[in-house]
Amino acid sequence: MLPLESVPNVSEGRDAAALGEVADAFSQRARLLDLHSDVDHHRSVLTLVGDDDGIVASLVAGVTKSIELIDLRRHDGVHPRVGAADVVPLVPMVPEDMERARRAALAVAKRVADELGVPVFLYGAVGGGRRPAYFRAGGPEALQQRLDSGELSADYGPQRLHPSGGAVIVGARPPLIAFNVDLATDDVEIARAIAAVVRESGGGFSGVRALGLALPRSGRVQVSMNVEDWQAAPLHEVVARIEAEARVRGTVLAGSELVGLMPAGAALRAAAPALGLAELGPARVLELRLLEAVEGL
Repeated sequence: MLPLESVPNVSEGRDAAALGEVADAFSQRARLLDLHSDVDHHRSVLTLVGDDDGIVASLVAGVTKSIELIDLRRHDGVHPRVGAADVVPLVPMVPEDMERARRAALAVAKRVADELGVPVFLYGAVGGGRRPAYFRAGGPEALQQRLDSGELSADYGPQRLHPSGGAVIVGARPPLIAFNVDLATDDVEIARAIAAVVRESGGGFSGVRALGLALPRSGRVQVSMNVEDWQAAPLHEVVARIEAEARVRGTVLAGSELVGLMPAGAALRAAAPALGLAELGPARVLELRLLEAVEGL
């Protein structure tokens, strides 16, 4: 049986000591594959894998530690958020395991609400297809107002946000690629305009969600994206479109950033055009063939 993956996003990207404690908690019974932090976003993304029981236990432990150490009332990052442990997705490695991811997500949601007294909102395959942005619009204050008005109710736990920890958004979803492109300008309106062009809702690439953000510490701006279907929106095509749109607006790219990990297929799909190949599949990659052979022994 393949492990489940989880990619919790926590609202801390600057305090290395606190992040060390949070990472240790999240990896109690799961394996930590990657930790990506960003000081402008003031956010960190952890990539974990584990068996069903182990990853549930590790996620609850990590959320507990995040709420203990992270105070949203002092948070000033540019990335939208409503919780110290803001988003906790469960991700199946293969589509057939989505039901396992759903069960694990619901187990995490219930335990976080029961044990920590924190409101939990569901998204993705356990939340009627809603996305985290549905809850994050306007930040914690707007979310509390929606709860108070009756527009929205927490799926688990109280209807009041935790004073310092906010809420937790728990979901089950397929794999996605978190990918950012920086522009050599400090004009955030350019980034917002390009984000509007490339995202699906603006008539851009299918499955691409994009925001234009300012990065005050670097003096640049960024098109921050989640690519939910890399086959429909190959990364090299997305980057080429951003580059063309930037050129029209009088600027150039200043670099790209992969947040967390990406499927091998997405990297191969993007590499093929650079090498002048019509296609480049896993069958042509030595390490992947060796792994396949070892697993078959």
